[in-house]
Parts: sequence; C-alpha cells; structure tokens
Amino acid sequence: MNIAIPLFPRVTALDAIGPYEVLQRLPNATVTFVGEQTGTVRADNGFLGLCVDATVDELPAPDIVLVPGGIGSFALLSPDNWLVNWVRHAYPTARFVTSVCTGALVLGAAGLLTGKTATTHWTSYAVLENFGALPTEERFVEHLTERLITAAGVSAGIDMALRLAELLVDETAAQAIQLAIEYTPKPPYAGTPASGASSEVMQRALEYLAVRP
Repeated sequence: MNIAIPLFPRVTALDAIGPYEVLQRLPNATVTFVGEQTGTVRADNGFLGLCVDATVDELPAPDIVLVPGGIGSFALLSPDNWLVNWVRHAYPTARFVTSVCTGALVLGAAGLLTGKTATTHWTSYAVLENFGALPTEERFVEHLTERLITAAGVSAGIDMALRLAELLVDETAAQAIQLAIEYTPKPPYAGTPASGASSEVMQRALEYLAVRP
C-alpha cells in the first residue's frame, strides 16, 4: 500500500508528521514524501527541514493521498498548480484522498469538495467555502462513498489517521497503533472549537499565528 504525503515550502510539520507516525505502522505500508522536486523544504517558520524523497511525477497513482496544510498551501491553490493537478489526477484510482488543516483547500481547488461538508483550520473556513465546500467545526469529516476525509487543524490529523487505519485494516489495528504511540491526549486545558474560545484567547491565538516571516 503506497501512501503519499506531499511536502512544500512552509508546510506545517505536524500536519504531515502526525499522520505519518500512525500510517507508517500499518502492515505492508510504504510512506513516501513527495513534492514538486526532491530535496529539503522548510516548514512554517523555516526552522525545520523536511525531505522530499520523490517527485509527484514518480508517484502519480498512490493508494492513499494525505495533503498537509500550512501557510505555504495558499500559494498552491491555482487550478493548474502542480499539487492541485496531482491530487486531481490521483483521486480516481486512490483508495482515499485525505487532508489535514489547510490541505483541504488543495482538495477544494482540485474540485473534490464541491457541495460536501469538510473541515480545515478554523482560520480558513471562508476560503474553504469559496471552493464550494460546506465548512464544519468537526474534528474530521468523512465521505466514505467518495473516499474523502478532511481533518481540522494540525493535531486533528492524528485522529483522522487513526480512523483511516481502521478503514484500511480494522479497528484492532487502529487501537494497536494508538497504544503503540501512547496517544491518550489529556491536554492541560479543555479543548474548544474556535467559536467557543474567549476573546482573550482568540486574540492571542491570532497574534501567534501572525508571527511568521
């Protein structure tokens, strides 16, 4: 089973690495980080380098597509962009096409989410809606008949990947991987959707999101 995770400059690292940590443990799975060209790309603020091992032309028809997000995804949303084109052409033969965070915008630009509920990072609901999708605050949204799953921002990709592991193998496999990576999240603060955040927390979150070169 070939799993392809595209990387691009200013990708959010956990969008890709969180699901990778889950999916690389599936039996008979090979995870390949693909891109427009091979080599190192820098995540978000440029601190972390991630390696693209194959071009999208070398892996045109993977079994699983998982598109991460990040500030760099906004530069990739034109209909003829390399990533949008690759997703559009990979979709018909893929078992699942999935996204994390603003990776959903790439799926939207590829025409895969028109008229469908979908999720993304809470700051990008309006952009997602511009592609004809119906944004929701759900942690992840699945359309199994259409073989599409979108996850909300960043850490939601781990939840989505565990669900994908269940769909690809079985529930025991997903639970075993969750146990193997000790994924029993107990954050020090109660999670809340953006619509339920206090004005003080919201203002600080927006300030932190804006601190990027």
